[in-house]
Amino acid sequence: MQWKKLNSLEINLKTARSRQKSYTDVRRRDLEFQIDDWVLRKVSPMKGVVRFGKKQKLSPRCVGHYRILKRVRNMAYELVLPVELASVYPFFHISLLKKCLGDPTYIVPLESVAMKDILTNEDELVEILDRHVRRLRNKEVASVKVLWRSQPVEGAT
Repeated sequence: MQWKKLNSLEINLKTARSRQKSYTDVRRRDLEFQIDDWVLRKVSPMKGVVRFGKKQKLSPRCVGHYRILKRVRNMAYELVLPVELASVYPFFHISLLKKCLGDPTYIVPLESVAMKDILTNEDELVEILDRHVRRLRNKEVASVKVLWRSQPVEGAT
């Protein structure tokens, strides 16, 4: 009697393991980087922990463009970090890295871009293309389609 219970428990445990393995295999992706590849460092999602000077509700999920210096074992890489991050340990697990698409040498730093204080764009009305009245339960809402000077006909709002 007890032998049958143990056998059925083993079968149930094996089916649960295989089910969980199939769930994790769907999400798992095999990552491998080469030396001199550029990667992004994922920021820690823990509350109250400030990593890489990022702290706000809308902070980015990944920071920087770092070059891979060397591979350490199968799952860790050493990155070339800037001087500001000299206190950060340069070795990172592969799960904390994301491949950088594009060439980071073409990135223009924001400090070099000159911006005006007033960022406005004044569009002039050319013509009204369409009028439409939408009826809701208790009221009517008027809509107007307008063609602006700086927009093509497809960009009319």
